[in-house]
Formats: sequence, structure tokens, C-alpha cells
Amino acid sequence: MQNSRPETAFLFDVDNTLLDNDRVIADLESHLESEVGTDCAQHYWRIFEQLRTELGYADYLGALQRYRDAYPRDPAILTVGRFLLDYPFADRLFPFALEVIEHVKQWGPAIILTDGDVVFQPRKVDRSGLFKAVAGNVLIYLHKEKELADVAQRCPADHYVLIEDKLRILTAVKKSWGSRVTTVFVRQGHYACEPKALAQYPDTDINTERIGDLLQFDLAQFQRR
Repeated sequence: MQNSRPETAFLFDVDNTLLDNDRVIADLESHLESEVGTDCAQHYWRIFEQLRTELGYADYLGALQRYRDAYPRDPAILTVGRFLLDYPFADRLFPFALEVIEHVKQWGPAIILTDGDVVFQPRKVDRSGLFKAVAGNVLIYLHKEKELADVAQRCPADHYVLIEDKLRILTAVKKSWGSRVTTVFVRQGHYACEPKALAQYPDTDINTERIGDLLQFDLAQFQRR
């Protein structure tokens, strides 16, 4: 993705790091309730959780397709697909998310590194304005922590800064890359507040309460080992 090898590259997660995905899900829950009713909405979420267990990532549209298999004559479910694809993701960016991306670009490339399906996650990145903010430097995997060799090949750099809300991911990347990466834990969203995860995984290099706090950081702080 880059023509020359920078000293530092910044890898940004999307959901609950740059974008308030918990609020997106809350809006989807409300829409489902209003369109298909409580029982059918609960059935959708059961399918969603089953699919997430199978795949290891959230597949909202895939769950809709499975729901349709169970209710093939329910036209209301078609409105849910439109709701997801037309959702105003730009309105759900955390305060100063775009400013933080611009802030770090003075030192190296900003890259979206996220997990997800091949339709909804790219749509979210595009409609939120994140695709434009990182000049198209977007990597979407099924399990990004298992694709670090590909990340390093596509976005070579001497050092990486990973900005993420999931301690599990941050720990896995630190274990693989060691001092080559600075791990930044942004304590936003429900994953960042899980007591089990907080107790299970070690401290990261940097902890911050909000993505906007990173506007106060300079390059020396980001390169902390």
C-alpha cells in the first residue's frame, strides 16, 4: 500500500475505537423491534450469536440471510438490510476520531486494520468517512491478529502503533511483534470494560479513555516500547 518504508505506521481498529459501534447495535435493536416484533428480533440475535461463534466475527447481513431462511415470507426483514447498508455511520464517529487520524499522519501512514465480512464492514468504513481519511489504506480480515505477516508486507514500516479497544487483540499482536509495536488500549465500548478481559490480559503500552486523548501525544510517546 505504501511506496516507501516509513519509520512508523499507525494501525486503527474501527468498531468502538474510531466509531461507536455499540450505538449502531442499539439502533439496530430498536429498528428490529419496530419492524419484526420482539420475538422475531430475539430470534435474529440468537442467529447472530450462533453465526459469530461459527465464524469468529460479527456478520450482521449473514444473520439476516439465515433469518430469512426461517421466515421466507416476512417482507419486513428487507427493511433491516436497507437500514444497515444506508446507516449514517459518519454520525457515529467518536469525537475527534478524524482529527486523531490527521494528527498521526504527520509522522507516518494511517491505516485501517479491522475484522469483518466482505460487504458490511467495507460499507461501514466507506460511509463513515474513514476510507477517505486514510486515503484508501484499509485492511479487512476475518481475524487480523492472524494476518500480521500480510499486514507487514502490504504496509511495511520499522515500527507500528496499534490503536484498538480489545485487549485480546492487543495482547496477541504484542506477543507476535514484541518491541516492533506500541499497543494503545482505548477504553471505549463494552469490550473494553469486560472485567474478565481486564483481569486476563496484561497491561498495554498506552492506556487512554477516549480516542480524542491521542491528540495530545507526540511521536516519542507513540513509539514507546
